[in-house]
Amino acid sequence: MCGIVGAVSERNVVPILVEGLRRLEYRGYDSAGLVVINGSDTLTRVRTPGKVAALDALLENESVQGSIGIAHTRWATHGVPNEANAHPHVCRDEVAVVHNG
Repeated sequence: MCGIVGAVSERNVVPILVEGLRRLEYRGYDSAGLVVINGSDTLTRVRTPGKVAALDALLENESVQGSIGIAHTRWATHGVPNEANAHPHVCRDEVAVVHNG
């Protein structure tokens, strides 16, 4: 199981995504991450093993903003809980995906 959140807004969606992950954390607590698109259409990804609180702590030290984003909590059913296996996964800094299962 996993928790998946998406948001589109005229304001910064990072707080919306993190709150959504908090509400869905029971669906996965092995890792958490998000990716947003900023005003220059650049993807910014932050992900970490551990609970949503660990992601929130990372975000306090980084200036991550974007008006479009996706976020994910992972229940590690296959593969170890580490940053490489944490979602979102990004390809060529152009596409970001999350999935369940």
